[in-house]
Amino acid sequence: MSTSGVTVDRDKETGVAVVTLDRAEKHNAITLDMARELGAAWRGFRYEDDVRAIVVTGAGGRAFCTGIDREAAGNVPQPSSPYTIDDPLLAIGPKANDLWKPVIAAVEGMACGGAFYLLGESEFLIAGEDAGFFDPHTTYGMVSAFETVHMAQRMPHGEVARMALMGGAERISARRAYETGLVSEVTEPGGALAAAREAAAVIASYPTEAVQGTVRALWSVKETARAQALAHAPHLVALGNLPGDRQAELFTRRRTGFRTR
Repeated sequence: MSTSGVTVDRDKETGVAVVTLDRAEKHNAITLDMARELGAAWRGFRYEDDVRAIVVTGAGGRAFCTGIDREAAGNVPQPSSPYTIDDPLLAIGPKANDLWKPVIAAVEGMACGGAFYLLGESEFLIAGEDAGFFDPHTTYGMVSAFETVHMAQRMPHGEVARMALMGGAERISARRAYETGLVSEVTEPGGALAAAREAAAVIASYPTEAVQGTVRALWSVKETARAQALAHAPHLVALGNLPGDRQAELFTRRRTGFRTR
């Protein structure tokens, strides 16, 4: 059990570990402590030979993750240069921490904003029927750069563009996410974790060298383009984001809901 909001459970019999964002009362929004612990967990798995596949999920069923905790974001000082940015979520994913063991994301409820740092570095996603995906950045005067780069590796360009540009006004249903290739399997509500565990156990039963080599090969296909795109992202965020006080004004405006497709 972790006091930071991240829990890790290991099943030695199957070789599967489950990493849970365990802050259900805050929709599993990521604090700075959680960001550090996620990075440490992924790095640690590199040395755990008994862990051969990993599932990442969120507690509570209402949300997988809603990105960085807004209070935590306000505590991160930013350099004045438009050529750099301090983003505490950059290293919360497995690939950013040089982990090439397979990771499956089990999504229930909302997955939005900074959640895509984790979803974008998973091998594939399994979602409950009630899951919903959206990216509210533009709604609140923020550039969606890192998130769109991650999602552009998984979804058709037009679908990523629509999600990012529609902001908080529209959510992608689990069924639509399956149709566009973001999600590989849709389960009954509440069933995503069990399905992800089952898939991970199958993968973990295979020779680990072959599995990790396959993961690495798949990522090498898109690694160059992804790295170049991510290199541009800090500049776009620094130049395009509204000042913090103007973002805060947009956050406080009452909104009348959203449409799901």
